[in-house]
Amino acid sequence: MELRQLAYFVAVAEERNFTRAAERLHVAQPGVSAQIRRLERELGQELFDRSGRSVRLTEAGAAALPHARAALAAVDGTRLAVEELTGLLRGAVAVGSVTSHKVDLPGLLADFHRDHPAVEITLTEETTDRLVDGLRTGRLDAAVISVGDTVPDGLASLVVDDQPIVAAVARGHELAARARVPLDTLRERALISLPAGTGLRARLEEACAVAGFTPRIALEAGDPGLIAELAARGLGVAILPAVVAASRPERLAAVAITRPDLRGRLVFAWRAGGPSGPAGRELVARARGTLRAGGR
Repeated sequence: MELRQLAYFVAVAEERNFTRAAERLHVAQPGVSAQIRRLERELGQELFDRSGRSVRLTEAGAAALPHARAALAAVDGTRLAVEELTGLLRGAVAVGSVTSHKVDLPGLLADFHRDHPAVEITLTEETTDRLVDGLRTGRLDAAVISVGDTVPDGLASLVVDDQPIVAAVARGHELAARARVPLDTLRERALISLPAGTGLRARLEEACAVAGFTPRIALEAGDPGLIAELAARGLGVAILPAVVAASRPERLAAVAITRPDLRGRLVFAWRAGGPSGPAGRELVARARGTLRAGGR
C-alpha cells in the first residue's frame, strides 16, 4: 500500500469522479484508475461503486476513508512538525465561509499570508451544512458558519456576530407600519429566504416547526442582497438578518419577529480537537486573538 494510492483514493472519494480527481491531482486519469484498482486488489474489496454516473463509496470504501485521511494527515504532520521547529511554517490551510457577512475574513487571511507566505490558503463559499461536514471530515481547517443557540457537535467556535432575524417588506406592504409581529403572522404568507442548508433557513424552519406550521417559501436565493431586493419589489416577506434589512431603509421596512424572537449567530468554527496541521492551528489561534463579536 502506497501513500500515492491513498491520496488518489481520498481525491476520488471527495470528487466522486475519477476525471475530476485526476485534474485536482494534476495526473492522468488512467493512472488514478490503475492505482485505485491496485489498492482494491491489495485490500481484497472494491472501494467504489462505479455503476452510476458518479462513483460512490462502497461499505468497505466508507470504512477505509477516515483511516486513509488520517494516514495522509500523519505524513503531512510529520513533515510540518519538523519545518515548524525551524521557524518556517509551510503547508496549507483550507477555510470555508457562508455568503455575505460582516466578518473581516479577508483581513484575517491577508495578515496570516503576510506572516506565513509559504502557506497555501484556499477559501470556499458553501452553505452551513456543507461547511460543518467539511470541518468534521477534515476537508476544512476553519469556517465562518451560521448557528442557532448551540454549535454543531464536534466543533469549537468563537462568536463573531449575533443579531436579530427580521421580516423585511416593501414600504407599501401591509406589515410595513408594524414594529413587530408574532411568528404565526407569517404562517400563510409568501416568504423569501436563503436556501435549505443555510443557518438562517434552519433557524426559520426550526421556529416554525415549534409553532406548528411549515413556512411557505415562495422564492429563495443564495445572496441576501438579492433577497432584500426581491422584497423591496413587493414579491414577498424576506427573512433576513437585521443588518441586511437596514441596508435599504428607503425601500424596506424591517419588522421584528417575536414569539419566539429569532436571532442568528455567526461563529468562526473549527474541529473541537483542533486542525491537524500547524498552519491550521496557527490560523485558529490568530482568529481567536483578533476576531470579535460584530465582525470586528
